[in-house]
Amino acid sequence: MNPTPRPTRPARSRRPLRGANAGRVARAASLLGVVLVAAVLGSCGSDDSASRDKDPAATTTSTDDLEKFTVVLDWTPNTNHSGMFLADARGWYAEAGLDVEFVEPGDSSSIQLLAGGKADVAVSVSEEVVPARAEGLPVRSVAAVIEHNTSSLVSLTSAGIERPRDLEGRTYGGWGGQLEEALLHELVACDDGAPSKVNFVEVGEADYRIGMERGQYDTVWIYDGWDGIRLTEIDGAELNRIAFIDHTDCIPDWYTPVLASSDDVMEKRPDDLRAFLAATRRGYQAAIAEPQAAADAVMDVAPDLDSDLVERSARFLADRYASDPEVWGRQDAKIWERFTAFLVKAGMVEAGFDSTQAWTGDFLDQR
Repeated sequence: MNPTPRPTRPARSRRPLRGANAGRVARAASLLGVVLVAAVLGSCGSDDSASRDKDPAATTTSTDDLEKFTVVLDWTPNTNHSGMFLADARGWYAEAGLDVEFVEPGDSSSIQLLAGGKADVAVSVSEEVVPARAEGLPVRSVAAVIEHNTSSLVSLTSAGIERPRDLEGRTYGGWGGQLEEALLHELVACDDGAPSKVNFVEVGEADYRIGMERGQYDTVWIYDGWDGIRLTEIDGAELNRIAFIDHTDCIPDWYTPVLASSDDVMEKRPDDLRAFLAATRRGYQAAIAEPQAAADAVMDVAPDLDSDLVERSARFLADRYASDPEVWGRQDAKIWERFTAFLVKAGMVEAGFDSTQAWTGDFLDQR
C-alpha cells in the first residue's frame, strides 16, 4: 500500500531524543534489525537527572512484572501524542500492567509496521486506515485522538483568498495525493467555483511561508494545532484560513489522528489493548485539564522542540481532544461512513467497502 500523502506533519526534527522518558521512545527501524545510533540520556533508573524529571506520582512497579506493549508513532513526538506521554510519565500504563514503549516509524508507514506485527498500536489517520483495510491489511482504528478535523487551507492575506472559490486561478502546494485534489475539487465546486482552474504543484516538506512569499504557490494544507500556530502566533505571518471543519456541508469531517490496532492484537491481547486504551483516555483527560503538564510531557521526550510552540499547541488541543473528556476517543459511525464514501468517490477505495470494517469501539468504552 502506498500511504496517502498528508499535509505538514508536526515536529519534523529527527534528532536523537533525550530526557527522562527518552529511553522509552525508540526508532521503529530498530525493530526491523536496523542499527541506529541515538544519543539517549536519562533512560537508566540510576541517572540522577532522570530521577529529578520523572513525575513523582509515577509508579515504581518493576517492568519485569509488566506486559510489553509497543506503540509506533506517526512521526516524531509532538503534542498529538501528549496524552500518551503524560499517561506514561504518571505511571498509569504501569498501573494497568503494561510496559509501553513508543517507537518512531522511520521511513516506513506506521500502519505498515502495525500490519507487519512490529507494534501493538499505531498512531495513524483515517485516510490511511480506510484504504489499508480495503486493501486487506488487518488494521482498524480503535480510538479518535482528536474529536474533529483541525486542518485548514491557509494563504497569505495579501493573496486575497477568503473562500474556496477564490482558489480559481491559484496554485495549491501539497503532496500530490488524490485526497488533496478531491478535497479542493469539492470545496471549490461547492462554492460555485471552477475546480479545473485550480493549479497543483508538489512541494512535500518545505517552509510553506517562504514558498508562499516567493509566489511558488498560493495556498497549502496545514494542521492548525501545529503549523497554524507556528506560522501566525510565533512567526507573525498574516494568513487567511479556510478551515475544513467549517465546510462540512461540502466535505466530510474525519478523524486525524487515530489510534489503530491489528486484528492479531485484538484477538490475542484484547485485555492488554483495553488496558492501554483506558490508561490512554486517562492521559488525554489529564492533557485536557492540564495543558502545561501535557506540554511538559512532550518536552521531556523531545526537548529539542520549541517549548513555546509546544505549550501553545497543548493549550489549543486541550479544547479539541474531546468536547466531553469523559468520552475521549469515541468514534462516530456516521463520520466514518461519510468519509469512506468520499474516498470511494475520489477513487481511493473501491465501491462496496463497508466503513465499519475500518474501525471498532469494542476496546474503548464508548459511553
